[in-house]
Amino acid sequence: MSISVVAPAKDRAAVALVTAGVLWGTGGLAGSFLSAQGNLHPLAVAGCRLLFGGLCAIGYLLVTGQLRAVPRGRAVLVRLLVVGVLLAEFQVSYFASVALTSVSLATMTTIGSVPVFVAVATTIRDRRLPAPATVAAVVIALAGLALLTSSSIGTEGTGGGGVLVGGLACALAAGAGFAVLTLVNGKPVAGLEPLPTIAFGCLAGGVLLVPLSLGSVLSADWRPEVMAAALFLAVCPTAVAYAAYFRGLRTAHPVVAALAALLEPLVAALLAALLLDERLGLTGWCGAALLVGALGVASVRQQRG
Repeated sequence: MSISVVAPAKDRAAVALVTAGVLWGTGGLAGSFLSAQGNLHPLAVAGCRLLFGGLCAIGYLLVTGQLRAVPRGRAVLVRLLVVGVLLAEFQVSYFASVALTSVSLATMTTIGSVPVFVAVATTIRDRRLPAPATVAAVVIALAGLALLTSSSIGTEGTGGGGVLVGGLACALAAGAGFAVLTLVNGKPVAGLEPLPTIAFGCLAGGVLLVPLSLGSVLSADWRPEVMAAALFLAVCPTAVAYAAYFRGLRTAHPVVAALAALLEPLVAALLAALLLDERLGLTGWCGAALLVGALGVASVRQQRG
């Protein structure tokens, strides 16, 4: 009886994590459009993403009557504030890395470091080495991510010396923040569902970013298409994606969940090739295949675990 209950739960977790990764992959195009067409600074894009995403999710909870069911108490408040701070830290550190290095290098270092940080943290927490399949999945994923972005890194300018080191440090800080977010939300607070968690967490994170983004937001060109892009970014790659990710964390192993985040650069690269006619090349397609293989290995490990 326990197998018939647990297996579907793991299947639902896998679907939720894949959904999150795919939706995150659409955020890059939406954010780029918002920045270019709306004349928004990247930090303003991050602030709008969190603030608008939180407001949209809270509005949905209000309309559907779920807002009344959100529990109260110190544990809930602490969790929501922690989520907000980590989301804000992740966004600021990532965009600081982009400014100091390049989009490709910042993304590869940030996203690639997350499963490594999570694997190390869970090893220390559980006091046992990760399973060989888990280690293999992480190594394959890192190789795939490196191949997927190697050509872009070769063409984009990066700073030298201390600037490069500072940019990599910011990227690692972003990866560490996302890893902590993954581990913290792997243990849900009683009665606190994923959607309210991300709704109020995004709102808190967006409020924290207001001082860094207010000037750019007020001076932006808010044409209808820019507002539509902002709404899409707030709802799909933010509110829905993070809610799905937090739901998947409830039954998935943290390392498997962290590996699912690697779908973001994969989907972004595929969308760029499809919509923007950016060629991946043989190296890029090999990297994409390795990422899919890593997720397959992690999924098999999840089902057996």
